[in-house]
Amino acid sequence: MSNEELQAWVERISLDSFGVPFLHRASFNSRLSSTGGRYFMKSHNIDINPHQLAAHGREEVERIIKHELCHYHLHLRGRGYRHRDADFKQLLAQVGGSRYCQALPEGKARKTLPYRYVLKCQNCGHEYKRKRKVDVRKYRCGRCAGTLKLLTLDDKNKS
Repeated sequence: MSNEELQAWVERISLDSFGVPFLHRASFNSRLSSTGGRYFMKSHNIDINPHQLAAHGREEVERIIKHELCHYHLHLRGRGYRHRDADFKQLLAQVGGSRYCQALPEGKARKTLPYRYVLKCQNCGHEYKRKRKVDVRKYRCGRCAGTLKLLTLDDKNKS
């Protein structure tokens, strides 16, 4: 689905479910990872996670669009647009939007492997787990001040 098709879909949902036109931009944003969509208060644009469409289909994305349109329409009317506000909860239930998006399958793999590098002290053997690569020439072991050796997770699993 293209951004133009998404724009037309959001405009149709806005008219059908809310009775008010959507006058701003809706687009896919593949950088979204932990959320189904996002509403921008300054520009009033909406971003939708395309991975939700691939993983869960049109029905789930339609509920996400309704959720973001609740933020949009309530914010423009000056009413409670935050998740905790009664206006938001009431409108969301009225139009059938989802309160939370479904988790993406690839999110589980990322959570089970939070680090990629292991720093191992050459003196005492203590290991430091890191997500980012570290220059071992700049740092020493915090326990014994020994030199560190950088291992990737693949190197560690081999030994």
